Amino acid sequence: MTNNTNLLGRREAAVPRGVATALPVFADRALNAELWDVEGRRFIDFACGIGVLNVGHCHPRVMAAAHAQIDRFTHTAFQVTAYETYIALAERLNALAPLGSPARSIFFSTGAEAVENAVKIARKATGRSALIAFSGAFHGRSFMSMALTGKTAPYKRGFGPMPPEVFHVPFPVSHQGISVDASIKALHQLFKTDVAADEVAAIIIEPVQGEGGFHVAPPELLQALRRIADDNGIVLIADEVQSGFARTGTMFGIEHSGIRPDLITVAKALGGGFPLSGVIGRAEVMDAVDPGGLGGTYAGSPIACAAALAVLDVIEEQNLCARSRALGERVVAQLQAFAARSDLRPIGHVRALGSMIAFDLLAARGSDEVDPLAAQAVLKKAHALGLIVLGCGAQGEAVRLLYPLTIGDAVLAEGMALLGQALASD
Repeated sequence: MTNNTNLLGRREAAVPRGVATALPVFADRALNAELWDVEGRRFIDFACGIGVLNVGHCHPRVMAAAHAQIDRFTHTAFQVTAYETYIALAERLNALAPLGSPARSIFFSTGAEAVENAVKIARKATGRSALIAFSGAFHGRSFMSMALTGKTAPYKRGFGPMPPEVFHVPFPVSHQGISVDASIKALHQLFKTDVAADEVAAIIIEPVQGEGGFHVAPPELLQALRRIADDNGIVLIADEVQSGFARTGTMFGIEHSGIRPDLITVAKALGGGFPLSGVIGRAEVMDAVDPGGLGGTYAGSPIACAAALAVLDVIEEQNLCARSRALGERVVAQLQAFAARSDLRPIGHVRALGSMIAFDLLAARGSDEVDPLAAQAVLKKAHALGLIVLGCGAQGEAVRLLYPLTIGDAVLAEGMALLGQALASD
């Protein structure tokens, strides 16, 4: 009989320990915000496969689009024989992206691939090689994206040396004592001491940090980066792998700042559960690369492109940007109520942009000191209660909420009630 216990044993014998799994259960089926394991137990999903399922598990529109494409053909390699779904998706994203000029899009399979290729494009367009990222950033697990990532364990430790000419500056987090002014001063100091501004190809930043703790990039920081990039001929890359496609209440998280980046990396929610990523960028930057310099055998799978077109339809037709904002307001109000309760573990630093929400577990009520062990205990208890939720943050101190934007009101309320139980003092 197949059950979680024997599958765990098979996993340990067949899969290296370097790939971790948050829950000791195995999925059997899922629908919208609910998932059932191989033993028939139901879970409410506040993780969305790490922010992939903004339109929920197995949305009928997405599944129908994928099935229709499967019945026609599954693969040609776009570089061999092109197909309309790739072009149609590029046209849709070019029109949606907040770039302020004619755009081009190219597709890959993973977020790390998108970041790697954005770096290639920026280097080719500028003729420069240096790159600047931020502390706490997560940009992927491939070598260049790993070098850009601003967190050593578990992502970088033991994998060195990292690619050269990658520099980091502090990301502003007020309760950690890092202001926007401090970040900008650190960047200018970097130009003086480590790399000249005219040697920098790109600055890459997440509008909302993902693994770093769901800290929102202040608009004044992004506006300052835009000015610095313009003054020094630097490409500004918005990494929207986790923040894109209605998650923050706008199609792209960068829209909250009012600035226009040069390149946008996308993945996760774009494919609706199918592997798909991409780079959207200003045409003059994107077209700097010679034919053959970009691509990949599976890059822009026809099935994933068909699914992505359906995802964009669902976001528009169900007005998921507004839904994201409304759900976020409801969840934040509930978290603030949790924070006021003396019978629950102390939480604080609640932060949200739309439905990209996180909070920290605190060492004591009213303190700014975080408690990573308490966060781990809350996650473990939530999983035992039937709520799938993930942690994040430099020390693993935060709990992040990534429910589908299509979640029903009753299921959301049930999930928040389970979270409240998980926060109960032992």
